[in-house]
Amino acid sequence: MRGNPRFLVVGHLNKAHGTKGELFVWPLTDHPDTTFVPGVVLQVAGPGGDEPDPSLGPLVLESVRPFRRGYLVRVRGITNRTAAELLRGRYLLRPWEDVEPLEEGELFYHQLLGMRVVTEGGEEVGEIVEVYELRPADLLEVRGPRGLCHIPFLESIVRRVDVEAGLMVVAPPEGLLDL
Repeated sequence: MRGNPRFLVVGHLNKAHGTKGELFVWPLTDHPDTTFVPGVVLQVAGPGGDEPDPSLGPLVLESVRPFRRGYLVRVRGITNRTAAELLRGRYLLRPWEDVEPLEEGELFYHQLLGMRVVTEGGEEVGEIVEVYELRPADLLEVRGPRGLCHIPFLESIVRRVDVEAGLMVVAPPEGLLDL
């Protein structure tokens, strides 16, 4: 997700669960234990996914329980499946002032999007257009003069990230940029 200066995308409302208005939420945060707890207030994103939908008010989480690889949440004011279905497929946003600070060396994915990528020798690779959470490493999709390429976000390849300058310096193994 792109993110914006006022909100961070923290979850995806996948579907309604049961008949009493519970929603299955797929967490998109490294801090689900402080994001998905009763009393937390989240916003429902509009169609663009990074701004609150002005037609919907904030959601106050009333109850939360782990379920499979996500959470089942009950939200104040949503008491049946029909109301819950109206939120299906939307992203959940949390105001930046409520987000935990990053650890030293950590980045939010949206900070990488649009970042210019160059090799240690100064060759232009392109611009980061997407970040995929994969194992064993996240994968950066970069669009540049040669087309699309994918660069593993590994310390051995990504040598420097300068968020302020919007620049990433990489040392790709031979042939990686040709894939």
